[in-house]
Amino acid sequence: MLPVVVLVGRPNVGKSTLFNRLTGTRDAIVADLPGVTRDRQYGYGRLGPVPYVVVDTGGLVEQPNGIESPMRVQTERAVAEADVLVFITDARAGLTPQDHFVARELRRSGKRVVLAVNKAEGFDPATAAADFHSLGFGDPIAIASAHGEGCRELMETALEPFAAEDVAANTAEDGRIRIAVIGRPNVGKSTLVNRLIGEERVIASDMPGTTRDSIFVPFARDEREFTLIDTAGVRRRGKVEDAIERASVARTLQAIDTAHVVIFVADAHDVIGEQDASVLGLALQRGRALLIAVNKWDGIPTEQRDEIRRLLELKLDFVPYAPVHFISARHGTGVGELVAATIRAYDAAMTEIPTPKLTKALERAIVQHQPPLVRGRRIKLRYAHQGGRNPPRIIVHGNQTVHVPEAYTRYLANVFRREFDLFASPVAVEYRTDSNPYVRLRGRPKVEREKGRGRRTRD
Repeated sequence: MLPVVVLVGRPNVGKSTLFNRLTGTRDAIVADLPGVTRDRQYGYGRLGPVPYVVVDTGGLVEQPNGIESPMRVQTERAVAEADVLVFITDARAGLTPQDHFVARELRRSGKRVVLAVNKAEGFDPATAAADFHSLGFGDPIAIASAHGEGCRELMETALEPFAAEDVAANTAEDGRIRIAVIGRPNVGKSTLVNRLIGEERVIASDMPGTTRDSIFVPFARDEREFTLIDTAGVRRRGKVEDAIERASVARTLQAIDTAHVVIFVADAHDVIGEQDASVLGLALQRGRALLIAVNKWDGIPTEQRDEIRRLLELKLDFVPYAPVHFISARHGTGVGELVAATIRAYDAAMTEIPTPKLTKALERAIVQHQPPLVRGRRIKLRYAHQGGRNPPRIIVHGNQTVHVPEAYTRYLANVFRREFDLFASPVAVEYRTDSNPYVRLRGRPKVEREKGRGRRTRD
């Protein structure tokens, strides 16, 4: 499972700025005011030696007032679910009594702590970190999260114990199709798991929050081996009162990362809302093959079904590649088709595509719809090869690729998905700009340039 890295510190030291830097997003609101972050914010860390879940928290305050009280509770619960804590301080403000308070709280947790001194741009790193040695967490690491300075070194230190474990985990494929079953509480996830495996393996109840942690269930069906990951429901954090259930949000992110295929379960009686979109976004962010199971379909009157289908199409337009299955987990209706779709989605996500076939598909796509002009010059895309699986990652080589519009990238992704039947899977299209062999010859005498061209041609 992915390690959980929690960002902690007093208010206004730059935790949310660092969160956005680590995740490569703008999910956390950043302002030069204390207390902007109140709830915990979860994301997948992209900067560092191994994948991880990163959690942004509000500030820890010794004597909280008003909104600071629930902020402190949120932070304390985040600390409880952490594998490693990144304690953030402020080089400009220097060491403060509040920093000493945070240090005492973190020592009480018993968790591993890595100390970061933020806002250190313009400072000598040793000078910026000097006062903070007294906190007792080893050598402080000077960073500037707004500019990215020192952030990679910080995460290499924080994640060092997990690097060897990650290598071992990545070499331990057992051939099973790992399926994460996710969704809001009480939509029927555990009932679906029991239906898939053919026995009452996990507790299913009408009471929301029955499942408190991720449960791994191996089973075989249709001559294939599976591991089902039943997760606790993800609900709006303000509505989650139990500390154990709060920890399940990080577990759900870990389950998504572990899976080959994600089945998002929704209740046919409820409209897809903001929280559903948030949960789907987690699977989309991680690039997993995605199936949507609309459960309790048997309880929907026939005359209402077309309207529900229409609403679903509107709400799910940001994941158009994800097929929708209408099922009844309790009675088994549509579950067989869902299993067949899961196998097809796994095979698509793990497929290997030869470079010649990818390049031919790219050439056909360009003939049908050419890339746009940039300053009067046409973007040239020359060839493509596969750079990874789960999700399929296609590397396209050419000139001026930095200027390829997002709309054209989506067009290419759809072409590759259609050409190679990449069912239910997002397609990651990345670009590489071919180096110009003549750039290094510019400014040299003509005779030398000619010689240089000749050598390059022979190479």
